Amino acid sequence: MAVYQIVVVGTDGSESSFRAVERAAVIAADSNATLIIASGYFPHPDDTRAEDTLREEAYKVHGNAPIYAVLREARDRAKAVGAKNIEERALEDAPVHALVDVAEKVNADLLVVGNVGLNARSAMLGRVFSVPGNIASKAACDVLIVHTSG
Repeated sequence: MAVYQIVVVGTDGSESSFRAVERAAVIAADSNATLIIASGYFPHPDDTRAEDTLREEAYKVHGNAPIYAVLREARDRAKAVGAKNIEERALEDAPVHALVDVAEKVNADLLVVGNVGLNARSAMLGRVFSVPGNIASKAACDVLIVHTSG
C-alpha cells in the first residue's frame, strides 16, 4: 500500500466538504504527510445573479474574505483528527481547475474530494457536471472521492 507524502483536499465550507477534509486529515496523519487544504473562489463577481440566487451562500462563489474563515475551520477540523503539517491555499479559480492545478504544482500523491458539495458553483455557472468526476478524470495523482452525504 502506498504511503502518501502530500495530500490535497478541497473544501467549499459545506459540512460535506469538511467530512472530506477530516478523512484526508486522517490519511495524512497516518502517513505523516503534509495536508494541503484548498478552496477555489472568484474574487470579483461578473454579475449579481449569484448573490440573488444563492443569498447567504453567495460567499461560496464570490469574494475572498470568507474563504479564509472556511480554510481556518477546515484546518481546525484537520488538527482535531490528528493532522500535523497543514497548509492552506485560497485559489482564485474554479474548483476543478484549482484543485487539479494545486495538486500538480505541489506534486501531490493524493487528491481528496467529497462526493457532494461545491455544487452551488457549477449550478451558478449553468453547467451540469460532477466536480469529483472531473477531478478524477483530470488529476495526475490518486484521487479519493469520499462519500460525504448522509
